[in-house]
Amino acid sequence: MTTTSEKGKILTANRLRDGEVVFLTHSGQWSENIDGAVLATEPQAQAALEVRGKDDERVNLVTGVYLFDAERRDGHVFASHIKERIRSLGPTVRTDLGKQAEGKGGYFDALQGV
Repeated sequence: MTTTSEKGKILTANRLRDGEVVFLTHSGQWSENIDGAVLATEPQAQAALEVRGKDDERVNLVTGVYLFDAERRDGHVFASHIKERIRSLGPTVRTDLGKQAEGKGGYFDALQGV
């Protein structure tokens, strides 16, 4: 089985309407699903994502925009830092809530111990 892997940065924020953690997608929309996020591998692309995020902050769509390190493996995104893994899932003490309960999580189990 061949695994394809790509490393880069993803833009995240909180949606102002409901406070939900969101990720910028290829279509320029904000999604709760991390797997749909744009993974910018080049510095210029990362800078462009930041500009887009700041623009969306200015028009009050999102707040707290920032980039984080991630890897896309076989179509799934894995956040490099534990903070982002938790943000992509929801509450850690109640797995029956949040994105992990809905099957939209960031594949945290696959990276435990990494």
